[in-house]
Amino acid sequence: MLHQKPVFVVVPARDEFPRIHRVISQLPAFVDAVVVVDDGSVDGTHARARSALAGRGVAVRNEVALGVGAAIARGYRICADYTDVSEAAIAVMAGDDQMDPGDLEAVVTPIVRGECSYVKGNRFAHADGASAMPWDRKLGGHFFSRATSIAIGQPVHDSQCGFTAISRECLVRLLSQPFWPSFGYPNVVLGDLARMGARVKEVPVRAVYADEVSRLRAKHVFAIAGLIAREAWKTHCTIHATQGAAGVASRP
Repeated sequence: MLHQKPVFVVVPARDEFPRIHRVISQLPAFVDAVVVVDDGSVDGTHARARSALAGRGVAVRNEVALGVGAAIARGYRICADYTDVSEAAIAVMAGDDQMDPGDLEAVVTPIVRGECSYVKGNRFAHADGASAMPWDRKLGGHFFSRATSIAIGQPVHDSQCGFTAISRECLVRLLSQPFWPSFGYPNVVLGDLARMGARVKEVPVRAVYADEVSRLRAKHVFAIAGLIAREAWKTHCTIHATQGAAGVASRP
């Protein structure tokens, strides 16, 4: 527990056999339970995760790859069933070891202290300045962050960072919305949170790049752009509906 509040970590993983043990073994002692969701791996990731957990959590498996968003949603649902404590923090750390476990406390602390409903890691605000990030990732990150900010009507500085934490209370509301299954899920989540009026905070996290294998392709970039455009439309419709309802309510 952290500040007397439970902390859970969801670890989506696909073909991460060389890295999943490192991710699990380096998680801080304050983590109450870990939920590894193997998204259709063919390299033994699931067995490796179960061995590394050593009773510290559970490892479940999607028989076929459904997408990183779908894996996270499954992990979220398991964590939501673990506890009914609204102050619980549920974090997401990818199974590719791109997230520094030393940053986890900073990510979950605003949740357990009740300062906000959702925390988003911001690699560009870290002291290292995301120096380890490849230039194309850095350029794309800035572009999508700006586009997402415009689409949802709220500032966000690292929209694609998957290092996050959410309160259980907010999670239950979020899971009532359709969860985008693939790349681009962070942009959809941010749109849902904005329309829910959830309090979102960004904290600096270190960008880690080593032996991970990127599965992001050009087709995913176009898909993410399309999702951001969709979020802009949904936000516009929500604002228009709210203004219309307010106008009707103000009529004598």
